[in-house]
Amino acid sequence: MQITSHYSVNKQITNLIVIISVGLLFAGCRQTDDAVHTKSRWIKEYMEEIKSGRYPGIHAISWWHEDYDNTFLTINSSRHSLKAYRNSVSDDLFLTECAFSDKKLIPLPGRIYHSAFPDFGGTEDEVTGGRIDEFEALAGKKIAWSYFSNNWLDSLTFPGGAVEVISGKRSVPFIRLMFRSVFEENREDPKYKMRDILNGKYDNAIKAWADEAGSCGVALLVEFGTEVNGRWFPWNGAYSGGGKTDLYGDPDYPDGPEIFRDSYRHIIDLCNQQGCDNITWFFHIDLNDDPEAWWNEPVYYYPGDDYIDWIGISTYGPLERGDDYAEPAEMLRQAYQNMKTISEKKPYAILEFGITEL
Repeated sequence: MQITSHYSVNKQITNLIVIISVGLLFAGCRQTDDAVHTKSRWIKEYMEEIKSGRYPGIHAISWWHEDYDNTFLTINSSRHSLKAYRNSVSDDLFLTECAFSDKKLIPLPGRIYHSAFPDFGGTEDEVTGGRIDEFEALAGKKIAWSYFSNNWLDSLTFPGGAVEVISGKRSVPFIRLMFRSVFEENREDPKYKMRDILNGKYDNAIKAWADEAGSCGVALLVEFGTEVNGRWFPWNGAYSGGGKTDLYGDPDYPDGPEIFRDSYRHIIDLCNQQGCDNITWFFHIDLNDDPEAWWNEPVYYYPGDDYIDWIGISTYGPLERGDDYAEPAEMLRQAYQNMKTISEKKPYAILEFGITEL
């Protein structure tokens, strides 16, 4: 039998208490770290709200995955964020393949398409198969469509190479027609004017684009005028008449939105005339109107149910450190109502969502 002194016993007890205390401290730190990590919490809350069944008209989500100029919008900007995203989209509710009828994307009851802008660069058009692979590996899930920009810049050209790459990855190409010659926000474009579309200046280019789109052999998703109710883009009505009513068209209708509406109609009409019937047309707004003016409400820009197949919206959380936390439930309720105000007959999509690291 070993005889142990009172001193030795007390020392062993003290050491044991220290070990237990340190263990509890680290466990508490891990728990607190997970609990207060804002981006992962936002992702969890957002996705739980989407899955709640309170928004039966929403049939697609598309994460904006990029870190251009240190925006930290990627799903893997931290291990917490990546874990939250992977766990959320692992649900069978989220679909990885698009369904079509008569070459049009159709909503599937009770299901939601899982899609993304998978970091196609700062110009949003650097489409590679590797970037799609990387996003899908991070997410642990394939994407139903790959979202990218078709910038007009010097001229309008159909992005045949990008379409081929995306379709080769068994994803659907989603093309953003971006009527801009420069990448500058909150200003009128120095080259492109919305009225010129109506005046037929770009008819030949649009027809040639439609011919290539119609013969590419795959179904396409297309939008014109991304986030049209935001003046950060030059197609916002602020740059073509704003709330004036005596410069164009209906004297009781705001000119800026009316010119955009009719321009979008003109583009779709030209595509239809060329026999380009493999496009599902989207109308894309932002959650917030900028400027906050009566004439800038999204419904004024809407081309109408006869032209548009789906309605989509951007819903971002905080984009800079110090921004107020945006409650996902509140955002989605507002977004859903905004889309319903435009039309209650069309399926809805969250075309862009994301949040920076806070």
